[in-house]
Amino acid sequence: MAFIPIFAPTGITFCEGNRMVVCIESERQALLNFKQDIIDRSNRLSSWSKNGEDCCKWLGVYCDNITGHVYKLDLKPPSSPPVYASDAEFGVYWRSILRGKINPSLLSLNHLVHLDLSHNNFGGTLIPSFLGSLESLTFLDLSDAHFGGVIPHQLGNLSKLQHLNLGGNSNKLFEAKNLQWLSGFSSLEFLDLSQVDLSKAIDWLQVTSKLPSLKELHLSACSLDNDPSSTMINYSSLSVLDLSNNYLSPSVPVWIFSLHSLVSIDLSGNAFEGVIPSSFQNISSLKSLDLSTNSFNSSLPVWLFSLNHLEFLSLSSNLLQGKIPDSIGNLSSIKTLDLSANQLEGTLPISLENLSNLRKLDFSNNKLRQDISETLKILFICCSDKLESLNLANNNLSGHLTDQLGHFKSLSYLILSQNSISGLIPVSLGNLSSLQYIDVSDNQLDGNLPEHLENPMNLEYMNIAYNLLEGAVSEGFFSSLKRLRVFKASQNKLKFEANSNWIPPFQCQTIELSYWFLGPKFPTWIQFQKDLSTLDISSAGIADVVPSWFWNFTSKMVSLNISHNQLEGEIPFLSVHKLVDLRSNRFSGPLPRILPDVATLFFSNNSFSGSLSSFLCNYKLGEPKLFLLQLETNLLSGEIPDCWLPWQSIRVLNMGNNNLTGKIPDSLGYLGFMFLNLRNNKLTGELPLTLQNNSDLFMLDIGENQFNGYIPKWIGKTFPNLVILSLRSNSFNGHIPDELCELSSLQILDLGVNNLSGEIPTCFQNLTAMATKPNDTDAVIDYFVDGEFIRNELLVMKGRVREYSTILSLVTTMDLSNNNLIGNIPKELTNLAGLQSLNLSGNSLRGNIPFHIGDIKMLESLDVSRNHLSGSIPESLSNLNFLSHLNLSYNDLRGRIPSSTQLQSFDKFSYIGNQLCGPPINENCSKKAETPQNVVNGSHGNEESEGWLEKYMIYVSVAVGFLVGFWGVLGPLFLSESWALAYFATVEAIGGKLSSWRT
Repeated sequence: MAFIPIFAPTGITFCEGNRMVVCIESERQALLNFKQDIIDRSNRLSSWSKNGEDCCKWLGVYCDNITGHVYKLDLKPPSSPPVYASDAEFGVYWRSILRGKINPSLLSLNHLVHLDLSHNNFGGTLIPSFLGSLESLTFLDLSDAHFGGVIPHQLGNLSKLQHLNLGGNSNKLFEAKNLQWLSGFSSLEFLDLSQVDLSKAIDWLQVTSKLPSLKELHLSACSLDNDPSSTMINYSSLSVLDLSNNYLSPSVPVWIFSLHSLVSIDLSGNAFEGVIPSSFQNISSLKSLDLSTNSFNSSLPVWLFSLNHLEFLSLSSNLLQGKIPDSIGNLSSIKTLDLSANQLEGTLPISLENLSNLRKLDFSNNKLRQDISETLKILFICCSDKLESLNLANNNLSGHLTDQLGHFKSLSYLILSQNSISGLIPVSLGNLSSLQYIDVSDNQLDGNLPEHLENPMNLEYMNIAYNLLEGAVSEGFFSSLKRLRVFKASQNKLKFEANSNWIPPFQCQTIELSYWFLGPKFPTWIQFQKDLSTLDISSAGIADVVPSWFWNFTSKMVSLNISHNQLEGEIPFLSVHKLVDLRSNRFSGPLPRILPDVATLFFSNNSFSGSLSSFLCNYKLGEPKLFLLQLETNLLSGEIPDCWLPWQSIRVLNMGNNNLTGKIPDSLGYLGFMFLNLRNNKLTGELPLTLQNNSDLFMLDIGENQFNGYIPKWIGKTFPNLVILSLRSNSFNGHIPDELCELSSLQILDLGVNNLSGEIPTCFQNLTAMATKPNDTDAVIDYFVDGEFIRNELLVMKGRVREYSTILSLVTTMDLSNNNLIGNIPKELTNLAGLQSLNLSGNSLRGNIPFHIGDIKMLESLDVSRNHLSGSIPESLSNLNFLSHLNLSYNDLRGRIPSSTQLQSFDKFSYIGNQLCGPPINENCSKKAETPQNVVNGSHGNEESEGWLEKYMIYVSVAVGFLVGFWGVLGPLFLSESWALAYFATVEAIGGKLSSWRT
């Protein structure tokens, strides 16, 4: 914050009185030569012409009233337009920025004392060293002019300089050696080298502290380090110090506290830690203190609020905690107070009523808990007529907005988003004639929007999204919003049916009405929004053919979302830039051509048909920048064309659920995918070796195709970040390669329904992502596509095929079902404690269920049905508290089902096809048939010997039964003839009696 501004007239020719002096011809010619090397797209320097003889009347040229010499040249562009200015206004501004290079003809302006070329664009060129020969200069401003390279030390010859500004050149300028060239500036009062790389200028502190006249020093983002040896520094005249965004951590340099004349200190963005130093209170003249974006982690110090001259205080983005003390009310001069993005708790203290000069208050992103009506009451008492900006977003505020809100007559910015505020939006909002920006999104506001906002408003930005608003919205609601530029109201239950001839009173840049009811006809009023760059009318109940004017209308759009409607028609050409979302509609015909700067395309769940060749091949509109392409669930057919090399930017590709045939072309493998989904097509052959180039792959899904051959070993070698691998329902054969065990990030492995043989690799225990709680990888996706879930996966879990998208990153599953796998279930699988679903069904596995299966604590679904497993059900299975699906059917399991709430909750079909007893099946376990404990020498033994005693006792019982039955009954008949005759005579007599009873 600068407290000693140096005023300079701009943009006009300065003349005093009725002077007869005209500019010097040599200087006029020098200016014309200067213009020759300037690119002036807006013709801003049109007055600089050969026909204009008096150069003193040219734009930006100032002449001495007596001598006629040019003493000032001010060529900075007009002020940049406001944030929500129209495209036309921004266009005028950008064209007004001068380009080109600086001609040495300026050296002919011997009397030039003021040169301002700031905020233009000189394309990274060097600052001309000849500027150091303009020895009369007292003012030089080259800030934000896109200069680059080394600062010429010849500037040190400008010994008369009072103002030097080289800041804001986006870190393209740097100092190669030191700052000794500054030491001759005895008159310099203002120095700004912000964003100049001074990492090699270790003398920066010693040199600048010896400038005797220096009042303002701005060294923001200069890569400065703290020098702990510098304790006594004497800036004799310094009043403004800006060292923000450097590397001065971990503690505030102590020499700062000796500068008692400072009125403004900016130390933001330096990663300072610990307690805010109390030595700041020694600088009693402070009016501005910025300590934001550090790591101070104490409570708010009480002494801080004794600085009653403070007008600006920012402690935002630290780790401050506790309550806001009552002593904050002592800041009687404060105008801007920012405590946002900390961990502050409690309520706003009543002492805030004393801050009668308060203009801007930001307590957002804390843990404050209060009824919003109480908050407004406190602020009403202190500053209802002066408060200009109020930000309390992302706290725990509740209650209703009251009509008291309408009394803050000076309020320009109101942000209350991400709280729990409920009730209606008060009609008194219309009384805030100064309000430009309001955000009450992500609350619990309900009811209807006001039918009318009584007074004309200056509102440019309005965000009421993610609330519980409902009912019909009238055209009258918008009648007072003639300056509206951004309207965000998605995720409400509002309905808007405008008359077909309604023309909105506003010209918006952004309109977001997702989940409104706008249909069934396509809203025609959109065509009057000439500056529209972002449009979201997704899930809006529109069932119509998109009118032809709409596709011509989108040429200015940066983002278009019309997904999840029932829109129809063919799209010849999409003129939208950056993002297009057409998902879940009924669009048909070939894929539309796109602009080269589109980054994200969602075309899934439509009826686009034909081949991919016309879309991908022979693209002639420029180098495509496409990052994400979703074509899932359409009617695309034919082979995947081999013309992917121009599309090098694609990282996410989903072409699943189409009718694509043939092999994967080699060129597709060169793109460096992060996500590749070709599921459910008719693709054949083997995987191309070029896929090995995709070392950043997170997801590979080629399931439900007709691929064959061995599973490539290189999958495990070249995809270290792979999280999802699905080869399901293909014709892969051979053994599962051990190399897959190197996929330590793998959370989903689906090899089901193939022709795989051999044993399950014991090294699967090395799949460490399945051994721990799943990581949330959504942050990776959010970073690239603005929160859209770009991946989904069909998984067989809990006996059903389910589609996972939003929680896919939290799922861990292994599916090896319906193959020809043999051998035992490896006991090593029980080390995968984070596994949620294990499906080994439909194989030829033998042996016992691993005794320690209960160690897979997170297991929700277990299916080992249709194998040849034997032995008893392990007792540890009853320890799986999350188990909600179990299928052990059609094996050779025997004995009692272990008792537990979980295992008895499943129906009998989970156990059918075995020789089991006990609940939930009807077979009772007699004492003889009860499952014996699998004990070996008093211990559990190993899993290979599980159930040996049970099997042994069964065999012994069968043998003894046979011996007793045979020799006890039939044996005597063979040994004694008399016994045999008597036996058969008795049987014949019984048979005769039975015959007589029948008759």
